[in-house]
Amino acid sequence: MKALTEAPAGGASARPLLHRIRAHRVLASVLVLLALPWLVANESLAVNILVYGLFGAGFNLVFGYMGMLSFGHAAFFGAGAYGAGILIAQAGAPWWLALPAAVLACALLALAMGLLAIRTRGIYFAMVTLALSQCVYFLVYQLPQSGGENGLRGANVSTLRLPGVTLDLLDPTVKYYAFLVLVALALLALSRVLESPFGAVLEAIRENEARTRACGFNVEHTKLMTFVLSGALCGLAGALGAIHLSSVAIESLHYETSGLVVMLCLLGGMGTFFGPFVGAALFLLIQDQFSLWTEHWQLYVGAIFMGFVLFFPKGVWGTLLHTLPEKTDGR
Repeated sequence: MKALTEAPAGGASARPLLHRIRAHRVLASVLVLLALPWLVANESLAVNILVYGLFGAGFNLVFGYMGMLSFGHAAFFGAGAYGAGILIAQAGAPWWLALPAAVLACALLALAMGLLAIRTRGIYFAMVTLALSQCVYFLVYQLPQSGGENGLRGANVSTLRLPGVTLDLLDPTVKYYAFLVLVALALLALSRVLESPFGAVLEAIRENEARTRACGFNVEHTKLMTFVLSGALCGLAGALGAIHLSSVAIESLHYETSGLVVMLCLLGGMGTFFGPFVGAALFLLIQDQFSLWTEHWQLYVGAIFMGFVLFFPKGVWGTLLHTLPEKTDGR
């Protein structure tokens, strides 16, 4: 009897902390990301985790929160990278113009793709988005400005000039924390969307689309707006990736990139706020280590991924949240 009466007390003591973390999830996420460069092998790897984590967070809006699997999000990641890269390398545009222009272009691309794909469901939605993404791939491949199979070079941003301060982006630590500011703003916007009535409708569609429609909500409009927001976030990630590498590979638009972001969300935990960053860190750390040992690192990464899917179906972060005293949806 004593054990039975003491057990809830332990859970109750953890609940205030869980409530605080959930209420301030953006702050909690940023605090973890602040320490990331000191936890991984080098700052370049930390920047990659930041970029692909944001890519996963944008994709997770459609996949995890709305429950629709897209195989076309490479179009937004690659379009954001090429959009910012072409403006910087060939038009001489400053970063503060190239970044929002690339995000806006990806939002418009998502609107066009969404109008064609959003009325389909299930595997049909996945295949339509995949086909549309491949159309974007070949269109960009044919552009003279894209560099074709050689990709784009020269997207150099060596300094970040702000009022009263100039940041040296050639310093990887400075670059990481400069990118983190933009990622934090994106996470703040994402959190506000999820906490709004729009976010509640989003999750209602995932749970029961027919009932949501019967309640009078415009399901198609919500899906389309979510697809556009997701495309904008993924475009920002691609633009940051282009600035980070000072180049853009044509593979960023390939369907393998769409498959990669699905893997990141499954590893971290679909439908969780911080899960995509956990998935990105796991994948990139595993890739970084195994690629040093063997050129067939994909085989081992695939085996590890299957193990995670079998034994951690909710993802690493999702499983951790599920085992906490108070169940939470990861928001």
